[in-house]
Amino acid sequence: MEDLKKLLEECGALQFGDFTLASGAKSKYYIDIKKASTKPEVLAAIAKSMAARIATMENKPKRVAGVVLGSIPLATALSLETGIPLLMVRKERKDHGTGKLVEGDLCKGDDVLVVEDVITTAGSSMKAIVALREEGAKVERIFSVIDREGGGRENLAGIGVELISLVKGSELLKDAKQ
Repeated sequence: MEDLKKLLEECGALQFGDFTLASGAKSKYYIDIKKASTKPEVLAAIAKSMAARIATMENKPKRVAGVVLGSIPLATALSLETGIPLLMVRKERKDHGTGKLVEGDLCKGDDVLVVEDVITTAGSSMKAIVALREEGAKVERIFSVIDREGGGRENLAGIGVELISLVKGSELLKDAKQ
């Protein structure tokens, strides 16, 4: 975790100022995981950390799912690291092509691990979980690089999903250079 915190800080993913989050909440800090996931060494470190957690699980997932756009690089790197097939979840249906919300091979009953970049309230994650469950997936766990500790863990628990984060926002901020 300390190495990951250092990498996130060094690549400029942790920023200070006045920000509005996807949830609408105001924050004095922002974690730009997209900036981190465009750096191969940071993306690899995130994937290796998540893969190590999967290795300790009694029930390994059959699929990993990323939500378009932010968590797709993370889920792809994790898929490559573990050999677990990838799913991509759209935020909304397209009015062309297949019109699917979930892209990739999914069988009813597959245990799917959702991968997210940053979770605050988990609103977008919960929508993705609903879409996956409507397609027959079993979703009981979600990995996040950062848990901003904004109620997301509790919201996910309310729908039967465990949040596993690599770093908590409070841990990231503890020794940060502001």
